This record gives sequence, structure tokens and C-alpha cells, in this order.
Amino acid sequence: MKNTQPDQSASAGSTRIGTMLGLVVGVVLTAFLLLDPLNLHGLDERLRGSTADHTEHLGEAALETQLWTCGMHPNVIQDHPGTCPICQMDLVPLKHEPTPTGVVDPVTVWTCPMHPVIAEPEAGECPICGMDLVPAEGAGPHAEHGARPAAESGPEVVIDRSVVQKMNVRFAPVERRNLSRRISTVGSLDYDEERMVSITTRYSGFIERVFVNYVGQPVRRGDPLFEVYSPELVQTQHELIAAASYAQRFDDSSGDVRARAQALVEAARTRLEYWEIPARQVAEIEDTGKIHRTLTVFAPAGGLVMQRIHGLDGMAIVPGMELLHIADLSSLLLRAEVYEHQLPWLDIGSKAEVTFDYLPGEAFSGRVRYIEPEVSPETRTVTLTLEVPNPSGRLRVGMFATVNFAPLEAVDALTVPSQAVIHSGRRNIAVVALGEGRFAPREIVLGAEADGFVEVVDGLSDGDQIVVSAQFLIDSESNLRAAIGSLLAARSPHRH
Repeated sequence: MKNTQPDQSASAGSTRIGTMLGLVVGVVLTAFLLLDPLNLHGLDERLRGSTADHTEHLGEAALETQLWTCGMHPNVIQDHPGTCPICQMDLVPLKHEPTPTGVVDPVTVWTCPMHPVIAEPEAGECPICGMDLVPAEGAGPHAEHGARPAAESGPEVVIDRSVVQKMNVRFAPVERRNLSRRISTVGSLDYDEERMVSITTRYSGFIERVFVNYVGQPVRRGDPLFEVYSPELVQTQHELIAAASYAQRFDDSSGDVRARAQALVEAARTRLEYWEIPARQVAEIEDTGKIHRTLTVFAPAGGLVMQRIHGLDGMAIVPGMELLHIADLSSLLLRAEVYEHQLPWLDIGSKAEVTFDYLPGEAFSGRVRYIEPEVSPETRTVTLTLEVPNPSGRLRVGMFATVNFAPLEAVDALTVPSQAVIHSGRRNIAVVALGEGRFAPREIVLGAEADGFVEVVDGLSDGDQIVVSAQFLIDSESNLRAAIGSLLAARSPHRH
């Protein structure tokens, strides 16, 4: 019992000492936190500040990549939702895909000073107010990196092969060929005036026998047409026979006498020749010494009898009377009209293909013989005269014909299909297939166009593969990527 009390006193003393030590440690820690001798509060604030700045920067970067565009006007791009300034449609989020490796940044993006939402890859007018576009700020420094100007080639577009098949993309090579300008017109057949003859006589007389009995009768050159009795012809035959007999008496005489006798023969012979009596008939009269009561008129050319005087047999005739009309139909004339702007491609001797509905599937060859020197003030056309051979005689005067000219406009020219060219007003674009699903729009300079092909003066090389179908979609995608890239590049310096 005596030892218990001291133990309890020792335990109570230890408890009081521990409590006092705890109070002292608490006071020291409180003073340390309040005084902050190691500047721990500043470190905490700096850590918290950097984390907030980083979070804010990430948020701004996310906002940069979130763009809004118009479904009807993809050239309108904004960094906030709203309505299209052109059609007032609600803007939709634009999914911006990173530019593939090797894509060339555009040099300049054109925008409107009054409507900065407009971003165009080329100069032009604002679609909202019509003002001239100006280069966007921040797009110029890209030119210092040696990138291809936007006027020559746009950014490459990479499309998956399965997507290419679904888009029905067709390709065509850049090839060399001759280009012919096609000029088509219509015309009608007519007689060839150079192959038409009128049968008349140069003396008076009476027709006693006719060998041509109806219109349309074919005759050949040298065939007899009719016989004529003429007192003048009979008298001249008498003179010729008498002069020839008289000249024979002086064959052995001196030169002057024989020459005068021979002159009488030549005078009678020349008179018959002037009356178009054939030389063989004149020689027959001299040799036989027999006078022919009637002389025969022969056809000077072959063809068809187109006109004939009724009651020709027994008719009295006078010089200059047209008795028969003969037309050679082995060649006809075709008269057609062309517009004045087509004349530079046509000339005397130009060949044409002539077709007729009357003879389907068959073509004839024509050659320009004459071009009228006057342009019609009403129709602004010029009449051409073509010569069309008609050896078979199947062509008829008055038939309508289709005339096609194909003059060469370019020889061995570098050409592409016309449908492969995108005409955007000031520029002409062709989409080149670079392989492995890569495409690049390229500006080209065009020349002559004919037969569904167009000449490429500059911008493409022989053997290049170009897109013939769906090129509008590829070019639009290229322009859209160029506009997005330029917009982001222009805004990124102001964020840092």
C-alpha cells in the first residue's frame, strides 16, 4: 500500500509534460504557417497559375480548330456559330482534318475588308457587297518558304481508294492530237453554169430533121441534134467548090497567081468555120465537090437536154435563137451560208463532207469554188459555192444537203478532254492525279477547242493523268482546305 501512491504521482506528471509539449509544437507550427519564412504560398500560387494558363491555352486551341461554315457556301468560314451572310442559313460545324504531309501552304488568301468572314483562294469580288477582295493579313509570310503560288497549283488532297471508287472518279491521260474545228451548215444543189450550153445557129434557115425528141434526153459530145437547110450555107458551099477547082489550075503557076487562087479557097472555108460548121464537113465538101442541101448541127457538150422549143421540126430559125439547152450533171454546185466569224477557217479549195437525207449513210466530197465578197446585213452570213461531183447521176438539182467542214486548227497539240477543265471565270483548272490517292488542282492555259478536246498551252505535261469526273468535288475540297489553313495560320500569331 505504501508503494502505490508514488507510482500514481509519477504517471500524472508524465501526462502533464506531454500536454505541454503538444501545446508548444502547435504554437510553433501556427507561427511558421503565418510567418511563411520559406515562401510556400508563392510557389503554390505559381503552380496553380501555370495550370490555369495551360488549361486556358488548350481551350483556345480547341476553339481555333472548331470552325463553322455554310452548307451552301463553303467559302464562308467563321470561328463561332451564326447565320450565313449570303443565304442566311444556319452555319454548321466544320470538321477540320490536318493537312497531309507534303501539302503546300497557300501563298495568299483573299478576303473582303467589309466582310472578313469571306476567305477566297484567288482575287475577285466579294459575294456579299461586290467589293474587290484584298490579301488577308498573315498569309504573306508563307511565300518566303518557296511554296508554289496558289495560281499554279492548289493544296494536295488525299482521298481513300474506296472513296475514289464511290465518287466514280474517271481519269484520262494528257495526249497529243490534231484538233479540227467543225463548221456545219446546210445548202441546196444547183446547176453548174460552166457545164451548161445553149444550142443556137449563126445563120438563118429551116430545121428539117430533129434527132432530140424530148426534154431529159441524154446526149454525148458530138451527137447529131438536128439538120438545117440554109440558102446561105448552100451558096457558100458553091463558092468553096468553085474556089478549090480554080486553085487547082494554078498549082504549077507562079507564086502570086497561086496565092490569089488559094486565098479564095481560104475565104470560103473560113466563112463556114465562122458559122461553126465542123472542119471535117468542110473537108468533105472540098474533097467530094458535092453540095449538101442540109448541114447537121452536133452537140458541143454532153449532158441532158433541159430545154427544147416545141415544134422544132420544120421551124424557121434566125441567128441567136435558143433551140436547145443542155446541162452536164456530172458535177453540181452546192450553195451554202456560213457566219462571218467562221470565214477565217475557210478559203477557196477548202474541202467539205456533204450528206443527203435522200442517201442515208453515204457521204460526198465537196470543194469550195467561190466565196461571195459581201456579207448579208440581215443574217450576217456569207454564201459559199461548192463543187460536188455527181458521176453516178443520183444527185438532183434542188436537193437539200448538210455540209460539214473540218479545217485543222492545231497540229500535234497537247490536249485534254473538255469536260476535265473547270472554268472558274478568270482561271481554268485541271485536277492532276499524283498517284496513291493524291490529287492536286493545277491552273492551265487553254488554246483551241474542237471535237470534245481542248489544247493545253501551259500547265500540264504529256502523259499526266487528269480527273475527268468528280473534279469539282476534289477542287472544292482543295479550296476549302486552303481557306481553313490560311485562316488558322492568320490567327495563330495573335494567340501567342
